Amino acid sequence: MYEITKYASPIGMITLASDGQNVIGLWLEGQKYHGETLFEEWVENDRLPVFEHAKQWLDQYFAGEAPAIADLPLAPIGSEFRQAVWKILEEIPYGQVVTYGQIAEKMALDMGRSTMSSQAVGGAVGHNPISIIIPCHRVVGSDGSLTGYAGGLPNKIKLLTLEGVDMTDLYVPKQGTAL
Repeated sequence: MYEITKYASPIGMITLASDGQNVIGLWLEGQKYHGETLFEEWVENDRLPVFEHAKQWLDQYFAGEAPAIADLPLAPIGSEFRQAVWKILEEIPYGQVVTYGQIAEKMALDMGRSTMSSQAVGGAVGHNPISIIIPCHRVVGSDGSLTGYAGGLPNKIKLLTLEGVDMTDLYVPKQGTAL
């Protein structure tokens, strides 16, 4: 059985999910794939220690601080490939962005392959079940386009702005997955 709680953030209501020990989900209200990894029954529990810790982490984050991802016990549910992509996301420094192509290159290297599909990486990034903490919002298109955030493009822009990302070379595409 999973446990969930709510957190009121500056970008809207957030649902946190736990297996009792670890954070297994963080979704913005209305986010694509909201709760898709919660295969078991769930109950609300606002007093779970891991939720208290996660809410403190989020308080720090939304106050403009850069809390360490390693400070939270995370256990995202997904395939081995997705797990590997999410580990790479955890390495993206606060206030910086990387491209889907850069992640694909790292995945190819880690897997001993000559190439890796940026689209496959994009699918894994898009299905990240622990948004914000595992910073999928820090991934952009190779041309600087702000694409692919399941939490919505306006929220991606707010999160990057909060982190002080230089938005000069980033742009909103006229068509594509960001709209």
